[in-house]
Amino acid sequence: MNEVIVIGAGLAGSQAALAAASLGVQVKLFEMRPHKMTPAHRSSGASELVCSNSFGGEGDTNAKGLLQAEMRLANANIMQAADANRLPAGAALAVERDGFSASVSAALEANPNIQIIREELTRVPDEGVVVIASGPLTSDALAEDILSRFAGGERLSFYDAAAPVLEFDSINMDLVYRAGRYGQEADYLNCPFNKEEYLAFYARLEQARSHTPHDWEKLEFFEGCMPIEEIARRGIDTPRFGPLKPKGLPDPRTGREPYAVAQLRQEDAAGQLWSIVGFQTGLKWGDQKEVVQTIPGLEQAEIARYGVMHRNTYLCAPKLLEATLQFKAHPRLLTAGVLAGTEGYLESAATGWLAGINAARLALSLEPVVPPINSMLGGLVRFLATAEAKNFQPMNTNWALVPELEAHEKPIEFQNKKKLGKREKRPVLFARGKKEFAAWLETIKL
Repeated sequence: MNEVIVIGAGLAGSQAALAAASLGVQVKLFEMRPHKMTPAHRSSGASELVCSNSFGGEGDTNAKGLLQAEMRLANANIMQAADANRLPAGAALAVERDGFSASVSAALEANPNIQIIREELTRVPDEGVVVIASGPLTSDALAEDILSRFAGGERLSFYDAAAPVLEFDSINMDLVYRAGRYGQEADYLNCPFNKEEYLAFYARLEQARSHTPHDWEKLEFFEGCMPIEEIARRGIDTPRFGPLKPKGLPDPRTGREPYAVAQLRQEDAAGQLWSIVGFQTGLKWGDQKEVVQTIPGLEQAEIARYGVMHRNTYLCAPKLLEATLQFKAHPRLLTAGVLAGTEGYLESAATGWLAGINAARLALSLEPVVPPINSMLGGLVRFLATAEAKNFQPMNTNWALVPELEAHEKPIEFQNKKKLGKREKRPVLFARGKKEFAAWLETIKL
C-alpha cells in the first residue's frame, strides 16, 4: 500500500506530510495536540513557532538565504507560508506566528492525500514507512520507545529557550529609536544603554532566579539559543559583545553608538507585539519582569508572553542516520527536524521536505535521494550522517557545510586571486548551490 505515516505536525512533520502527499501517496499525520500539550506550545495549530519567529537572514551572502532559495525551488509549503506571512525584519525572514501556523494548517487540511489524526502515538508503528518528526519536545513515552528500540538507548538533550514578548504601547518611544544595523531597513526598535544603565541591568540580571527544573541541570545549552542569564555568567561584557552589541546602531539623539543596545523585533502583523532579540530566558517570571524593566525605554513594559525554557531531545545523527534521513539499521524509518540533529525552523522544514520525499519514494518502491553536495540541504544532511559522533550537537545552516570553490569555479575577475573574501565568495557559492539544486530537482522528476 502506498502509505506513509508521519509523527508530529511541527515544521518538519508538516512539511514531510505535504511533500509525501505531493507524490501521490496517502499520508497519516499523527499530532497529539491539543489532547496532550508540550511545555512550550500554546495551540493545536500545525507548525506553531515557539521560540523565534525568524527563518534567518536572506540574500546571496547568507547561508540560510541559499537554503530558503532551495526550498522555494522545491515549492516547499513551509516557505510559501513564510513568504505569505512575513514581517519587517531587515535582512531576516521573520513571520507572523499565528498567520503562518494557520497557513500551514490550511494546506494540510485541504490536501486530499493527508489524514490528520489527533492522538498521541506512544510507540513507533512496527510496519510501513514512518517519518518520526515529533520534534524536540517528543512525549516521554514515544521518546523512550525511539531511544530504546532504534537509538541504542542513547539520549541526548539540551536546553532551549524563548524570549519575552512585549506590548508596543508600553514601550517608551521617546527613548527607544527605530534603526537597522549599519543603515539597513529600520525594522527594529533599539533600547540604548549608557554605561551606568548597563551595569545596573547586569547587576539585576546576576541576582535573578532561574526557573530551570532541577532534573535538567546536567543538560547542555545550545549556543544558538543561549539564555541571556547564561551569556551574562560568562562575563560582564559578554552580553554587550553578543545580543546587546551596539555596533552599527548610533542613537539619533547623540549621533554616537550607545554603550549597549537591546533590540526589539516585530512579532505580529499589526506591530502590537515585539520580542527582545537574543533575550531567550528561563528566569522566574517575577524576576524576568524586573530585569526587562531595567532596560532603558522598557521601564513600564507590559509582558504579553514571558520567556520560557524547555528541554529539547535530539538523536546522535552520525551514529544512526544516513544522508537520506533513514535510520541506518531501520531503513523504513526516517526522521527530520531537531530530533534528527538540526537547529532552526528553516532547517527543520528543509529536512522534513527531504524526509517526506524519500518516505514517499520508499512507499512507491523507488530509491531514496540526497541533494547535491554543493547545495545547502545536501551539505546539511551529509553533515548529520558523517559528523564526529563523540561531541555531536545540533547543527544549523552555515557556509562550512558546502565545499569551497574549486579554482575553475572562481569568477574570471578573481581567477588570479589566491583567496577570496567572504563577500566575493559567498554569492558564487549561492549561485552554484542554487543551480545544482535546481538541476537535481529535474533529475528526480518531482
